[in-house]
Amino acid sequence: MLETSARLLRLLSLLQTPRDWTGTELAEQLSVSARTIRNDVERLRTLGYPVHGTRGAVGGYRLGAGAALPPLLLDDEEAVAVAIGLRTAAGGTITGVEETSLRALAKLEKVLPARLRRRVDAIQRYAVAVPRDDPGPRVDADALSTLAAACRDHDRVRFDYRSHDGSESRRDVEPYQLVNWGRRWYLVGFDVERDDWRNFRVDRISLRTPGGPRFVPRSLPEEAVDRVRRGASSAAWRYRARVVVEVSAEQLAERITPAIGVVTAVDDDRCVLDTGADSVETLAVHLGSLGVDFTVGEPPELVEALRVLGERYRRATESRSAKRTE
Repeated sequence: MLETSARLLRLLSLLQTPRDWTGTELAEQLSVSARTIRNDVERLRTLGYPVHGTRGAVGGYRLGAGAALPPLLLDDEEAVAVAIGLRTAAGGTITGVEETSLRALAKLEKVLPARLRRRVDAIQRYAVAVPRDDPGPRVDADALSTLAAACRDHDRVRFDYRSHDGSESRRDVEPYQLVNWGRRWYLVGFDVERDDWRNFRVDRISLRTPGGPRFVPRSLPEEAVDRVRRGASSAAWRYRARVVVEVSAEQLAERITPAIGVVTAVDDDRCVLDTGADSVETLAVHLGSLGVDFTVGEPPELVEALRVLGERYRRATESRSAKRTE
């Protein structure tokens, strides 16, 4: 039979799984009596764990949410994942969580076994993030929480908004979804005054208090969220191209990620790819890696880059063939 402390930890681990356990099932798992299970459940409740129980033929125990946060029981992989997540959050795009993340990480690392601490330290030491010239915007954690709650509760939000050209306007918006794309956060909402769907960069939002009244949710169109993807991708491109690709839109969509660009069908055998990159050389290489025929008419810098790259590849293969014949 397990000792009391070890049995309580094992019982807690079982209760943390997303299901209800009958007293008989728990007793069988821990090789104890049903009375012992009842006593152990009361001990867990005394320690602050909200163990809910129901009576009857289908009754059982489950771990619910309480008013206070009791100690958590994590397995090895969960503990490492939480530690890595906290390290990432400490240097991420959301302001106001850095210090909180570091405090939580310090508490976690104090109780990590040596074998797990070594794994976390190895990731911290040898997984190096490459600094970016443009670190991207930072988003306030309170603003994200307020907007997320407004999406959940269907509350209108009022805010001052600064557009990309620096102009400012006041908005009255029904919020629906927060979209994270790379290092940017976007709010998808219905602009009441403009009577249309709009996307807003959260780092350009200055919330006003009080907010608006509750609203009856509309049907969120798929293109409203898709517009975020297209706008976020193109905003980072220095060079853009519209390429005719000799495969169907469905086939090309399977070959690329949404970050590459937007695919539009022309007919059953062709489609158009709106894409871009920081340099024409990078764009030329990416297009070559599609593995299918394509046609590019502009920009002229890309046309020239493809011509130079094609000549380079041709010379590389001719040189190889010449060596084989010698």
